Amino acid sequence: MLVIPNGYSRDTCDGLTRRELLRVGSLSLLGLSLPTVLRWESQARAESRESGGAGFGKAKSVILIYLQGGPSHIDLWDPKDQVPANVKSVFKAIPTKLTGVYFTELLPKLAQVNDKITMIRSMSYTPVGLFNHTAAIYQIMTGYTTDKVSPSGQLEPPSPKDFPHMGSNIIRLKPPEVPMLPFVMMPRPLQESGVVGKGGTAGFLGRAYDPYTLYPPGDDMDMNKMDRISVDDLQLRPEVTAERLQRRSTLRETIAKGMPEVEKAVAKYDLDKYYGNALGLVISGRARNAFDLKQESDATRERYGKNTFGQSCLLARRLIEAGTRFVQVNWPKVANSDNHSWDVHVGLSTRMKNQAAPMLDSGLSALIADLDERGLLSETLVVAIGEFGRSPQRGVSTSGNNNSDDGRDHWPYCYTCVVAGAGVKRGIVYGKSDKTASAPVENPVHPCDLLATIYHSVGISPSTIVYNHLNQPRELVKGEVITGILS
Repeated sequence: MLVIPNGYSRDTCDGLTRRELLRVGSLSLLGLSLPTVLRWESQARAESRESGGAGFGKAKSVILIYLQGGPSHIDLWDPKDQVPANVKSVFKAIPTKLTGVYFTELLPKLAQVNDKITMIRSMSYTPVGLFNHTAAIYQIMTGYTTDKVSPSGQLEPPSPKDFPHMGSNIIRLKPPEVPMLPFVMMPRPLQESGVVGKGGTAGFLGRAYDPYTLYPPGDDMDMNKMDRISVDDLQLRPEVTAERLQRRSTLRETIAKGMPEVEKAVAKYDLDKYYGNALGLVISGRARNAFDLKQESDATRERYGKNTFGQSCLLARRLIEAGTRFVQVNWPKVANSDNHSWDVHVGLSTRMKNQAAPMLDSGLSALIADLDERGLLSETLVVAIGEFGRSPQRGVSTSGNNNSDDGRDHWPYCYTCVVAGAGVKRGIVYGKSDKTASAPVENPVHPCDLLATIYHSVGISPSTIVYNHLNQPRELVKGEVITGILS
């Protein structure tokens, strides 16, 4: 029975695929022929290139700064005045580069670069099920709501049936143009309690499209863990020489020569090119050089912040420079925890002022300014967002958690997102929250709309069809592109 690779699923040891192999003999029982299957794939790829419009295809790469835990928008970049004491931030408001736009005193460095970014102050959605982190993380990463939520609020672990992470979809439809790791996630996995990595995999696309995960040893409070980066798995094993690896690569070529009709049918997919790029990545050492933070000056490293988050942002810039398509920096603390976490049910005034906010302020402001100075911001889309915001009123429960008078609970109904770079307008505030930052009063934006905008920015139509583990067609995301922030 004839089999051909179609690029949907996990790879074998020889670089081909298992679940993604289309078994033409079996498909014929369903009335499907090889030309039909190839036509579907061709149409899906064509749709990903035919959207157009403002900002379409201007991003060569994406950096997602994921503030897992849910930062308080009121206490960072959407402070309110003339509100009750239990709503008003304990931190004073400060002016920014934009007239009439205020942040809190926690973000003095970001206040000086907000003329380079767009603030979306009207992120909003109504949660399906409980207000737990994992369900919200899954939604923002995949564009879909998860099927299973237990009574405790936690979800099942990652599954091959999951919807793919946006980065996985992007690198499948827009592979890197150089031999470089296509998708990197660091410095720790997405996590809520014991559920690790949900929403952070390629799901039904298969492991071939999973991110390369860089999780240095050390616990979440270890601020120097990025100094211990190890990329030994990017080096050839001593027993496998470059010559031997290249000889192995001829296996696929030999098989292809014996099936000229199949080779002709799939020629448009440039299988040789992608296979060669993967081989070149291992042999060239390009990725290993990108991970070497010691090549940066002490002044640059200090600018980003000598901590896990700051150095991850710096590494994100280096990876983008080297040709990585999608980099995700997860906040280096598990979602529901104390100390350095954004999940401030208690101790907000101390934890945000002395722990989380200074790292965010230095790392994100340096990343935006550095990319701009190097001429990279015009082709790099930077997005900073959490899974939700925090409740306008302190000390109330919205998710079943206990909250002190100095804490805020989960709040998905209104929060803020930072977007900058390729095709994104500079120095604007999009959307508006009400007087207590409880709900949008202008231009509400659903997380799926943000995903649609990310796909659009890299030149992929959000309505592009992918096929799940049951070979059922699904749109990348059901959302509307936020055209108001694009130029």
